[in-house]
Amino acid sequence: MEKIILGLLLLQARTIYELRKRINEGLNLMYSCSMGSIQAAIKKLLKGGCIVFDERIENGKVKKLYSITLEGKRQFDLWVKSSIDIGTAKNPELSKIYFMGFADKETRIKLIEKHIDDLKIVYSDLEKICSEGDVLSKDMQENEIFYFQLQTAIYGRDLMQFNIEWYKKLLKNIKEQIK
Repeated sequence: MEKIILGLLLLQARTIYELRKRINEGLNLMYSCSMGSIQAAIKKLLKGGCIVFDERIENGKVKKLYSITLEGKRQFDLWVKSSIDIGTAKNPELSKIYFMGFADKETRIKLIEKHIDDLKIVYSDLEKICSEGDVLSKDMQENEIFYFQLQTAIYGRDLMQFNIEWYKKLLKNIKEQIK
């Protein structure tokens, strides 16, 4: 979570609420975030000298606007230039499939049909982002940051499509076992 926050603060200074909103809008495939996890990461980054904040008053409320420091940029740079770890690409929900033989067949069908519907919603959202990104990328040919952000949306969309097809095949096999 710390590196995600540093990357977002490299783009612009943000409040905790703005960080959470941005993570939920485009990075939720990579990280699930709660306000508590963001606050814990912020605390750690402040202690490490990676970020600072300015207090501002907006509509009578004190808001902390966080920004990245030189140390934060250095830490982020070390992380972003390190090798990609294959061991972090895990899907804990797959353990439900592993143990699904303990559920009755009707329950399996309902659960997988619901999961396919949920995947289709995420796919649709990502497809919109990718379509909008394709249009924007024509205007932003030189923006390498945007290019790689768009690539993660494309990865997410393609991964959702793979998952939808995989679960449809599983569902078909389960239904054929019932007959």
